[in-house]
Amino acid sequence: MDDFQLNRRQALVASGLGLLSLGMPGVVMGSDKVDASGKAVAADKSCIFVLLCGGPSHVDTWDMKPQAPLDYRGPFQPISTRVPGMLLNEMHTELAKVTDHFTLVNSMSHPGAISNHFDAMHNLLSGQSDKRVQEGVPNDQPYIGSFVAKNKPSKRNFVSNAWLIKCVGPPVFCAPNLGIGGYLGSAYAPVFIGSADNHPAMSDFQPPQIYDPYDKQRLGERKLLLRGLESGRFDQVRNVKDWSDLREKTYDAMTRAEGRQAFELHREPDKVRQRYGMHPLGQNLLLARRMVESGVRFVTVNGWAGQAEHDKAGPPSSSWDMHGGNMGMGNAFGDGSYGLGFCLPRLDQALAALLSDLKERGMLANTLVVVTGEFGRTPYVLKQDPPGRQHWPQCFSAILAGAGIAGGRVYGKSNKYGEYPTSNPVRPEELAATIYHALGIPINSPQDASGVTRMLTTGQPVRELFG
Repeated sequence: MDDFQLNRRQALVASGLGLLSLGMPGVVMGSDKVDASGKAVAADKSCIFVLLCGGPSHVDTWDMKPQAPLDYRGPFQPISTRVPGMLLNEMHTELAKVTDHFTLVNSMSHPGAISNHFDAMHNLLSGQSDKRVQEGVPNDQPYIGSFVAKNKPSKRNFVSNAWLIKCVGPPVFCAPNLGIGGYLGSAYAPVFIGSADNHPAMSDFQPPQIYDPYDKQRLGERKLLLRGLESGRFDQVRNVKDWSDLREKTYDAMTRAEGRQAFELHREPDKVRQRYGMHPLGQNLLLARRMVESGVRFVTVNGWAGQAEHDKAGPPSSSWDMHGGNMGMGNAFGDGSYGLGFCLPRLDQALAALLSDLKERGMLANTLVVVTGEFGRTPYVLKQDPPGRQHWPQCFSAILAGAGIAGGRVYGKSNKYGEYPTSNPVRPEELAATIYHALGIPINSPQDASGVTRMLTTGQPVRELFG
């Protein structure tokens, strides 16, 4: 067995795949299906997870309380939608037109008082509510995208798990196991694509080089070298045929153009790009759609809305951390970089475009879309100038669409101020289990690197969300 591991590594290095298959986060290969023309065909479902880093105010966006006192409800008015009981912020004019595509969950909740981004994001992305993290005990639980990469690896792309854009700014907005894959290891961590200075809304956006690592001549030479290795002692390994098949499929993915072409947004008609919005959030959601089309299984999109031209303050990773004046972020209800007046119209445009685009392309049935922050914000407005809201893990909202999720529904309810759920609370455990269920991944049969069976999450899917 040790000899096999050594030869496998040697073979990977000889083939030029050593870095990609053993050390590059998020690079996991599987098998594939092809149609009559030889083009790869998606066989499994994928997920686009839009993480509104910083935690948007649920009572100013999707769980508005127009009957509450002004100190609670804030300055915005709700608009009605075609779904009874679903009220959206008045700036969600486009999203209000596609409410039949998604279910709105207004009863998300973190058990316990999780008051910081770091732990709340860890629990949200890992699908658990583990108080040990708050107590300083290390937690090696992988995140949802890593489990998807392990259980449903991409069948025609190097990348199974991607993150747009790289987490930048203060480290509080980066979950602890994000870049290491938890106990699964770095091979299942996401590939980070883009940054604040290199995102797809920019004309000179540069994709990662992993999609075109070798020229064809050198690749051919490495294939010959690998065949030579296989004709020696390596061919005595019992599972050499399986390894050879995997190697050939990996070569096939390397030379397949669709993975690289996903980043060529100029191939999209200008009206499509404009539909999503020529800003970081809009173009990252468009890129996410293109990456799913190219076979990527799980794409997390950092919900950074960009920076207002007149307001360059604030790190480009946490648009929704709207504290207001007590942290120098300006008016949480204004049009600055940390203002709902700036961020909400961009989210409205981009998210409505994504849902409509997926539906029109026939992709929504096989693409799960999840939109949420790591928590909500205080139902009461902070008494300060300019105004804002503090962190609030007890209650927040999420949008789910596609992959069997029913549209045109509101699930769960909060009390009259939006302080806590009064029906059907959904913890990180239930959200994660629902995602796994939608993607066809069992939650009770994973294994870690040592072969020990470990649950993906202790939650159960919220089956009422499915149509």
